[in-house]
Amino acid sequence: MDKGPVETTLYSLRDDAPDVSQSEDRRDGKRHMTLFRVGAIVFGDRRELCLIKNISAGGMMVRVYCDVAPETPIRIELKCGEPISGSVTWVNGNNCGITFDTPIDVLDILATNEHGPRPRMPRIEISCPVTLYDEGQRIEVRAIDISQGGIKVECEASLQCDADIAVALPGMAPLAGVVKWVADDSAGITFNRLVPLATLIGWLQERRDGLRKAS
Repeated sequence: MDKGPVETTLYSLRDDAPDVSQSEDRRDGKRHMTLFRVGAIVFGDRRELCLIKNISAGGMMVRVYCDVAPETPIRIELKCGEPISGSVTWVNGNNCGITFDTPIDVLDILATNEHGPRPRMPRIEISCPVTLYDEGQRIEVRAIDISQGGIKVECEASLQCDADIAVALPGMAPLAGVVKWVADDSAGITFNRLVPLATLIGWLQERRDGLRKAS
């Protein structure tokens, strides 16, 4: 079985909306699995399904299956929570960028909602130093994104698939895991145990609050 990254909806702690440069396809012709979150885009008297590729406080990028023009007022419906209103700011093929009328709290979307289901193991964009321990070797890397089930890192050192590894994130107890894939200068590590969602969200909130105080 081929080992490689799985492309899923990316949740970002940034305040700005995704720009058109993020809509470019970077798959390099390789087989690529996608597990995007499903939503609905509502405009005029139409309601169409869409795939949510990434979402931040200021907006989101979605893949649509209908014609929609820039500056169109829309509402985005998720499986749980209130509809989010905004407008289309750019269109690039089947991808379009949406800016929200009012910024949202991305971590609220990730938190458990007792009135409906939430996406399983959402992937959250981060950028922070991480220390890996591989058979006693200490490797300094940078995290790109994280979920309850694993982490993607940028690293110059060569990691081996199926290697047992410990992941030390700042402010969190070390997590045991296994290297699942390696591609160019990045690697995917699956944790041996899921990180509880409340623990992950609490850690993300601390990082977000710390970054805002520093800025």
